[in-house]
Amino acid sequence: MDRDTFQTENDASRVHALAEAGIAVRSVVKEFDLGQGKRLRAVDGVSINIAEGEFVAIIGPSGCGKSTILRMIASLEMPTEGEVRINGAEPSELAKGHRLGVAFQDHALLPWLTAWENVALPFRAAGVRPDPERIESLISLVGMAGFEKSRPKQLSGGMKQRIAIARALALKPDVLLLDEPFGALDAVTRRQMNIELQDIWSRDSITTLLITHSVEEAVFLADRLVVLTERPGQIKLIEKVPFDRPRDRALMLTPEFHQLCDRLTESLDKADQDHPIYIDNELDK
Repeated sequence: MDRDTFQTENDASRVHALAEAGIAVRSVVKEFDLGQGKRLRAVDGVSINIAEGEFVAIIGPSGCGKSTILRMIASLEMPTEGEVRINGAEPSELAKGHRLGVAFQDHALLPWLTAWENVALPFRAAGVRPDPERIESLISLVGMAGFEKSRPKQLSGGMKQRIAIARALALKPDVLLLDEPFGALDAVTRRQMNIELQDIWSRDSITTLLITHSVEEAVFLADRLVVLTERPGQIKLIEKVPFDRPRDRALMLTPEFHQLCDRLTESLDKADQDHPIYIDNELDK
């Protein structure tokens, strides 16, 4: 092979890799078997592209399939139809390689382990020696320095979620999946965790998907928002968030922030009445 041919093929390979980077959800349908010949369609023909390094939030009415979409991306559920790819590969491949970081509303910390030991769990699950420097750095990053030896029962709800997020980041995953991570927290703690999560994400700009019921949380954190209809979930709206980063508390007090939140809230109120209406995103065309 001559040098020019090699360079051309190499360039083509890089272009393909860039095109596949991030998360691709393609015409996904998910049905659940309810028994006695009955099936429930939770998600109906959803297509979403999340670019590498992008932060996307999904909002929608309760039961519309938000968490089901995340679980398919996390390789915890399989689509009935369509496909999901992460950086061009099956989600199961990244899960096996411990390249997915996941945090749920239930922090799922092991109660008999210390905070330090809980953050070390992904290393042990991957069969590698825990990296003390990495673990201590993450504990400090999430504002938990000094609580390394504390067990979950000694921590508040917000503190437990900080440790859960540190654990999700332990192995430097390619993708971070967050399913209502702050849903059980009080309003003041939740807002503080939003600010801290933005700071954490800004360090590495990891590809992130957030599932949330809070419009304000989604607008504050995300680059784009996906609004789903009532079950079976379909895409009703994809909205680009116009605010520059970094974002701070002052943004939440601006008329522009509240106008966008109000418009998105109105779209949720009508989610059970309207069909999908508008997609504002070139990646999804």
